[in-house]
Amino acid sequence: MFLAENVKGLLNHDNGKTFKTMLNIFENLGYKLSWQVLNALDYGVPQKRNRLVVVGVRNDLHFKKFLFPKKVDKFLTLKDALKNVPKSIGAVYSEKKKIVLAMVPAGGCWRNLTEAIAKNYMGKSYFLSGGKTGMARKLSWDEPSLTLTCSPVQMQTERCHPEEIRPFTTREYARIQTFPDNWEFFGSVNNVYKQIGNAVPVNLAKSVGLEIIKYLDDMGKENK
Repeated sequence: MFLAENVKGLLNHDNGKTFKTMLNIFENLGYKLSWQVLNALDYGVPQKRNRLVVVGVRNDLHFKKFLFPKKVDKFLTLKDALKNVPKSIGAVYSEKKKIVLAMVPAGGCWRNLTEAIAKNYMGKSYFLSGGKTGMARKLSWDEPSLTLTCSPVQMQTERCHPEEIRPFTTREYARIQTFPDNWEFFGSVNNVYKQIGNAVPVNLAKSVGLEIIKYLDDMGKENK
């Protein structure tokens, strides 16, 4: 069996041709495929994060359709995730960004700013279509995090701490991705953010992995 993961946007890349080509290649190599878009929030991760997951079973071992894990009953919030989080290093906002984000309430974004301040802060982005709700975004304790990116200070995808005018630290990032506190990351601060931001959330990966183990165990019983 194999497990593959990518961003949800892969489904629409080149009008769906890219993903279809990938599936055809795997099928030609002799695999039965199951795929689904999973939201990490549904699997014990305090973060809204949609990811495309593909599981392949070799044809000669395939005996039933692979079933993706069932969703959990309770969503986790930032308050759940960051309780007693270890202290760690983190990125720092520019003074301009601090002044603007100090005006935004928890759970708010650029829409909570005056028009003049929003236009000055966002520049040309102010006139783009779409909600642009990732800009000047401050998260709320009572909600899950939005999808973490590889950099916590990008203007288009800001994720400001609910109370303090700063990005999440590297350990807070790791908690939101459900890494255990004893998991070690190496490299510069930027590289650590990138490692965590690029990762599959641990609890999501575990949930799918356990279903793969169950499938293999059932296959073993079937072949006895």
